[in-house]
Amino acid sequence: MTQTQTEWKPKRTNDEVEKILTAPGSLHELETVFIDGLVQRVYKNLWPSTRIFWFSILEQHGDKTCTVSEDRRYTFKEIHQRAIKAASIYRDIYGVKKGDRVAICSRNYPDYFTFFWATQMIGAVSVLINAWLPQDQLFHCIAKTECIFVLIDPERADRLISVIPNLKSKGVAAFAVIENFSKRSWLGVDDWKTIWDNYRGDVNRIMTEDPNILPEDNATIIFTSGTSGMPKGVLSSHRAFLTVTLNALAGRGRTMLREGEELSFAPAPGPPGGIILATPLFHVTGTSLMLLCAVAGQKIVLMRKWDIKEAVRLMKAENITAFGGVPTTISDLADSAAAGHPLEAVMYGGAPTSVPLALRARKAFPNALMSQAYGMTETNALAVGFNGHDYEMRWKSCGRAMPINDVIIMLDGKQCPTGTPGEVWMRGPNIMKGYWGDPEATAKALTKDGWCKSGDIGYLDEEGFLFINGRLKDMIIRGGENVDPVSVENIIHRDERVMEAAAVGVPDERLGELVTVLVTIKPAYKDQVKEEELIALAEQHLPKFAVPVMIMIYEDEFEHTPSEKIIKAPLRKIAGEEWKRRQVAKPVKAKL
Repeated sequence: MTQTQTEWKPKRTNDEVEKILTAPGSLHELETVFIDGLVQRVYKNLWPSTRIFWFSILEQHGDKTCTVSEDRRYTFKEIHQRAIKAASIYRDIYGVKKGDRVAICSRNYPDYFTFFWATQMIGAVSVLINAWLPQDQLFHCIAKTECIFVLIDPERADRLISVIPNLKSKGVAAFAVIENFSKRSWLGVDDWKTIWDNYRGDVNRIMTEDPNILPEDNATIIFTSGTSGMPKGVLSSHRAFLTVTLNALAGRGRTMLREGEELSFAPAPGPPGGIILATPLFHVTGTSLMLLCAVAGQKIVLMRKWDIKEAVRLMKAENITAFGGVPTTISDLADSAAAGHPLEAVMYGGAPTSVPLALRARKAFPNALMSQAYGMTETNALAVGFNGHDYEMRWKSCGRAMPINDVIIMLDGKQCPTGTPGEVWMRGPNIMKGYWGDPEATAKALTKDGWCKSGDIGYLDEEGFLFINGRLKDMIIRGGENVDPVSVENIIHRDERVMEAAAVGVPDERLGELVTVLVTIKPAYKDQVKEEELIALAEQHLPKFAVPVMIMIYEDEFEHTPSEKIIKAPLRKIAGEEWKRRQVAKPVKAKL
């Protein structure tokens, strides 16, 4: 991209683009269907099930590398061979059948793909549990979803061992430990490798016996972050889970058409590239990247934990052509020796991206197609997004609704006019069926006519581009003025020494709340950033009511959700206690 933002003019309007993109006979052709009492726009050419999807991937990309982890490397065909044997073991030894829940609770390993596709090939439901949860929440997730079989790694075996008898009494038929290279044993837990080595069943039956999976059958249960209360299991159909593939390709197609190019989804010539997965596979960002890499025939390079030096090495060694992640990891890359690496795509998802970071990433990777996606576990990731010049013209936006999605802004039971903030609601066939076993929570999140309430505050502009201002629960109300935390954080991020920023409200008797910010500093600038410098920066660029009364330099790392969103509840408490301490030492009366 050589044109500047101000010079670029789209060659086609958004309406013209949608007409071409979804025309009869196109990959993204739409049709209207009746699903669970709702009339929905869907992609006519979407694979009918994950089983059929996987067989299609094998036919196109079987001999290409699927995943790499340290010294282990598997092609799609090799993962498939492992998956059909695993599926046979599920069925013959553990009695798993269509519709049963099989849980995977581990960090990212190559066989995570094996276990996931094994579950899908027999029509069972993949329950992907956040491996970082404490024991009580892990217990809740397994028991709530009534899993028949649970795969755990040694770390989770240690965490769960004392409650495994209780879980078995609640219906879990068996546990098996994977990646057990130390050959330890846990009472009541099978060793997967032993089971694997001793199995002599007919694995070919998995291919010849069709479980007749329908698009609306249950496919996955992926858990919400659980930052308030117990995690909720998001139940999705095969259609809902797979829709992200065509949504992502639609984003690419829109960019081609807006640039005046013709539609082409053929892979680029040359050896397939790859992506470093810095996100857990138990999160929708991880599963969506798993699907997108499969469609493109690209490999996923796994890291045991995020390490920028190792990431830089892998980018060169493994021909990494794209990087999809959250702002913190992309910030690390932009500030590292990876800058200048010929990335073809940089994809943002999860937490909102600050404008200064987006500009730094653009400078570090000048030839990469920049993209921003917006969605949630309940929408199976991408429901809104864009890339290319449309993104670079609107760095603060997260894009337009995908062809099968609708977005409206609601406040106090009424739809908001253009430009007016309110709660973001989304609708489409990628929306969850509901929270497993929790009809009350489902009723709060989904309307009867299919709208999913996001809990995010945002607004739509005249062209339908969505702008997110923050979480509804994180909005700071100061003296009657709504202060969206994202705007405050974006200003603080203009100081490139800042790693992360979190704006939170603290109680005030007179104004209700006051704006405060906690920041973490990049290691290279430790002890070099002063609170008054950051407050002065805020005073230059924010309205008076939005200027923080306090900016704390936070010494530890912020706690994050699996999607790398900052968990603000503990920070709000820390800021409140610090502000209270300061008020005792030197009282300050807040002014309007």
